[in-house]
Amino acid sequence: MWGEFKAFVNKGNVLDLAVGVLIGAAFGKIISSFTDDILMPLIGLLTGGGVDFSNRFILLGDPGDKVITTLAEAKAANIGVFAYGNFITALINFVILAFVIFMIVRSANRMMKRHETAGTPEDVLLLREIRDSLKK
Repeated sequence: MWGEFKAFVNKGNVLDLAVGVLIGAAFGKIISSFTDDILMPLIGLLTGGGVDFSNRFILLGDPGDKVITTLAEAKAANIGVFAYGNFITALINFVILAFVIFMIVRSANRMMKRHETAGTPEDVLLLREIRDSLKK
């Protein structure tokens, strides 16, 4: 089993996968920052008065005599919350990330098609002609 694992790790695909995961994680943080710091405040402003989606929630427990105005206060008071604002933000993050990945894959596929349709290089064609004439 150790030998198989060593052979698996030594393949180039594992290194490519590791690099992809690291870049994906960093890219996910960039998308989260874009959504949290740029897009959501603009959406909040457009929906009337700068709604902060991260603090949109419904209390699932009785706060008693406490006044709970933020999600952090509700969590600190150990009161259950239905944090639909965080879900909306995560959903927007996912849609943006999926769209960007789609555009990257689409561009890569177009570049591969162009490369495939570019044809055979002229020097290869010339070498084939020489080979064929030598065979005759």
